[in-house]
Amino acid sequence: MTAPRAHRVILLQPEAPGKPAYGAPCNGCGVCCAHEPCPLGMVASLRLHGACAALVWRADEAVYRCGLIAEPERWLPRPLRRAAPLLARLARRYIAAGQGCDAHLDTEKG
Repeated sequence: MTAPRAHRVILLQPEAPGKPAYGAPCNGCGVCCAHEPCPLGMVASLRLHGACAALVWRADEAVYRCGLIAEPERWLPRPLRRAAPLLARLARRYIAAGQGCDAHLDTEKG
């Protein structure tokens, strides 16, 4: 017998779009990154669990974006900022950008 899954509250902007269905195109809801960081986000966040520190709210678009893609130079020390395009490419690969929603999370907006 498996133990019941614990419920966890993820706090997101009320203007954020609802989580799309698994496999549907990403809409910037932020649920996946607010739940846990991807492998590269773990390095940026210095944490294995909880919200990724690189999750960025874009109020003008009312969506969440990966800061490692949207503003990669912010996450690199000054001497390495020339590598920002490489960091953005790596981040796109780690979050499987363009592959559809991969978050197996039940959500309800309250």
